[in-house]
Amino acid sequence: MESSPSRPVAISVPSVKPPCYVFATASILARHVAQLIANVIRERNALGQQAVLALPTGSTPIDVFRELIRMHREEGLDFSRVITFNVSEYYGLPDHQPQSCRVWMEEHFFSQINIRPENTHLPDGAASPEEVAELCHRYEQKIAEAGGLDVALLGLGRNGHIGFNEPFSVRKSRTRLCTLDPVTRRSAAGDFFGEDHVPTQAITMGVGTLLDARKVLLLAMGEHKAQIVSEVLQGPVTDRVPASFLQAHNDATVLVDSSAAKRLTGYATPWLTGNIEWNEYSIKRAVLWLCDQTEKALLMLDDEDFRNHNLHQLLRHHGPAQTLAQDVFQWMMKTIEHHPAGREPKKVICFSPHPDDDVISMGGTLIRLVEDGHEAHIAYMTSGNIAVFDHDALRIADMVTEYNRLFGIDEERSQDVERQVAEALNRKSPGESDTECVAKIKSLIRWSEAKAGAFVVGCREEHLHYLDLPFYRTGTVAKKPIGDEDVEIIYQLLEQVGPDQVYVAGDLADPHGTHRMCAIAIFHALRRYEQAHGARPDVLLYRGAWQEYELHELEIAVPLSPRDLDVKRKAIFMHESQKDEALFPGSDPREFWQRAEDRNRGTASRFNQIGLPEFFAIEAFVRWDGNLV
Repeated sequence: MESSPSRPVAISVPSVKPPCYVFATASILARHVAQLIANVIRERNALGQQAVLALPTGSTPIDVFRELIRMHREEGLDFSRVITFNVSEYYGLPDHQPQSCRVWMEEHFFSQINIRPENTHLPDGAASPEEVAELCHRYEQKIAEAGGLDVALLGLGRNGHIGFNEPFSVRKSRTRLCTLDPVTRRSAAGDFFGEDHVPTQAITMGVGTLLDARKVLLLAMGEHKAQIVSEVLQGPVTDRVPASFLQAHNDATVLVDSSAAKRLTGYATPWLTGNIEWNEYSIKRAVLWLCDQTEKALLMLDDEDFRNHNLHQLLRHHGPAQTLAQDVFQWMMKTIEHHPAGREPKKVICFSPHPDDDVISMGGTLIRLVEDGHEAHIAYMTSGNIAVFDHDALRIADMVTEYNRLFGIDEERSQDVERQVAEALNRKSPGESDTECVAKIKSLIRWSEAKAGAFVVGCREEHLHYLDLPFYRTGTVAKKPIGDEDVEIIYQLLEQVGPDQVYVAGDLADPHGTHRMCAIAIFHALRRYEQAHGARPDVLLYRGAWQEYELHELEIAVPLSPRDLDVKRKAIFMHESQKDEALFPGSDPREFWQRAEDRNRGTASRFNQIGLPEFFAIEAFVRWDGNLV
């Protein structure tokens, strides 16, 4: 079927407080927020006054900071009169430790703008217990002496925290030492290479401190934030959800992406508020929702079902029920595609951000592409080395030494490498980057697993490409921005292969951001390829590692047989370093093979529930609309 009509870039969600805006992509959201902050800075600069900002750290604000840096470099945005106060700092970390907010802010923001060092303030996470109370009091005094906060930029925790004001924080609380909630520590585990290494305490601005800011911007992105966004905006004001206190703020705004908004009534079901323009996309969305509400298949819906669920307008202008149901039934039937690249031999590239995303998210489709005779290439975009446990690296180094000893191959050199690895890991502090030697071994582990998984689904070794994009080579969870070098590497692969079809990870809710950054690089390369050749390949987006497309979103559904799913599982199992326990599992406790199977079988079950043919499992795709994420 043709692509569904595009949705607005950003929409206002009706009937919620504070006001909430939903943006089509995280990048657009970041640019909008950066512009709001830049406006405040420019206004204060024009008056010769200081702009006072409260700033967070982490993945949520990173693109905002990058856009502000761009504005400074390209538009002359002047930070010389800006004063910043960081919202929080981990307690017990020395200032130089990579996970400290001070190091993070210097690396990602302060060092790249013309802000004065004396104007950047963070709580002292290394203060002694006897000093903490006085330190927090002085922090509040400094904010007051600066004239109060003009803008508080905040992220939203999965438990509703703002700053590190965890559930049941007091509404009038001020800067203080607090104990971190287990949910918060689990969310931060990736930054510290394990939950056990996450500090148990932090110093945070209080709820009252943040609410005193003249303007508050609360950001949330990703499907994993959808439930808490709903509670903040549609639930009661309660200390169980500290962010809900913003409902009483005079100038607070919540800005989210479409994934984080999916449980907001005014966004997920706009027909219930009357805020709807009926087109193919919205009709399909509403009618499939009605199937859920009535627990009926499409062709079983009647006029009363529409009336009983506030779909009178849809029925009146596009009905009767039989017509609407048949239209949606046909639209959904057209999504079913057993041969996603067609019958004639074609060249296909699957771009895999991590070394296992290919088989986790579209392993069944890769099987089909190979069986259909297509030349199936897989491009592994990053090494994935940071996701390998230290003990696995040591085990491989030991195995290589033993192998060389048995066969008399440079035993002395291999023992030297093993010693280097062991010494580096023994010296390594929690969260510290690996040495070059250890990083190479971990990269080799992921590369060998990727090849083994690709072979299981039928791909040939000469069609596997290890891109090792530069943006990923930081040795830490935090990555560099996508640069020209990243785009060039992808572009050269496109030129080399000349693909007819390209698959890109659309799992943009990946909590580590790698999927989104890889997608940005690919889309830039595809635009360049189109300019050079006058056309671009058919581009399909896949999900599966972190979330799945909703029925109304998907455009291509590839049915999988029991055998397909069994082979896909075996391919995922080849990634032994990620099996049983992954170093960065995200918020989903299931293993990746379990996530994949549950999502694939769940999509097939939904097809059956709405009266479409019954399949064992389905992998879902949408077409790229040409926009950057």
